[in-house]
Amino acid sequence: MTKTNDIQVNLTAKDLATDQDVRWCPGCGDYSILKQLQSTLAEANISKEDTVFVSGIGCSSRFPYYMDTYGIHSIHGRATALASGLKASRPDLSVWIITGDGDSLSIGGNHLIHLLRRNFDVNILMFNNEIYGLTKGQYSPTSPKGQTTKSSPMGSLDHPFNPAALVLGASATFVARSMDRDPKHMREILKAADSHKGTSFIEIYQNCNVFNDGAFEVFTDKGTKADNVILLEEGQPLIFGADSDKGIRFEGMKPVIVSLSDVSKDDLWIHDSKDETKAYFLSKMFDEPGSEGAMPRPFGVFYQEDRFRYEEAMNEQIDRAISLKGKGDLDKLIRGSSTWKV
Repeated sequence: MTKTNDIQVNLTAKDLATDQDVRWCPGCGDYSILKQLQSTLAEANISKEDTVFVSGIGCSSRFPYYMDTYGIHSIHGRATALASGLKASRPDLSVWIITGDGDSLSIGGNHLIHLLRRNFDVNILMFNNEIYGLTKGQYSPTSPKGQTTKSSPMGSLDHPFNPAALVLGASATFVARSMDRDPKHMREILKAADSHKGTSFIEIYQNCNVFNDGAFEVFTDKGTKADNVILLEEGQPLIFGADSDKGIRFEGMKPVIVSLSDVSKDDLWIHDSKDETKAYFLSKMFDEPGSEGAMPRPFGVFYQEDRFRYEEAMNEQIDRAISLKGKGDLDKLIRGSSTWKV
């Protein structure tokens, strides 16, 4: 994102907090995300005046009220469209999109995929709690099949979206996953996203302790996390387990779990976030924890690439048009070049 490199801003996390009462339920995972993002931006040397938060509708979308920067609380699913226009007209701004799994993947799904393919230089933080929280507990596009909610009293029949796989399919140039209960990891991912040139997409597992409490407990509880989570580290083998005694390697074109008592670390899958094929396989490691043959869930940066940004290409095209045809005349354009007698 754009940095105020020539001026030392010297912000603290408290400088980015507003005087607004934070209106999330006590214990909500959103508090953790807010705190980590305030700390991350304070270290990033970006002025508050050059930073904008854009949100849609949902519990997560209250976020702009709690950041002492510019902000837009927009309408359901349209934060990506507003952010696109803002970035096109003001490419110097640091633009952050705050959205939920319902806001971004249901009514806002079409806008999301087109923002990703255009690759505007913005950050998307998708708070995924696998439920509609603000409207009081209906199933969402990421709710597991069979989940009982107020809108699915006999269990949801829908196959849930896999956000990482979805955005990779839409040509995202930065794809990552983190969780609210691992603040240190989240800050590392937020920093990586902030430094990426292009659209960064971070799925953050966020606990809704009122309507879907414990949805991600298997990934956050100390007793189960080690056997169900793989932390992706660039250039490092994929190792997991309470005793770091298990790993992932490819057999043919299929990732499999192996014991490090049987194979060497040198035989394991080495994480390379520039490898799109491996990123695809990581995104498909989306098994129900505890199911037969279930793979651990990856957290970290799945994929990143450098690709041209829409706002840069657009402004280059405008400059080229002006050099060829001049600045133009809006009144003349509106009047047109054809006339009729009636």
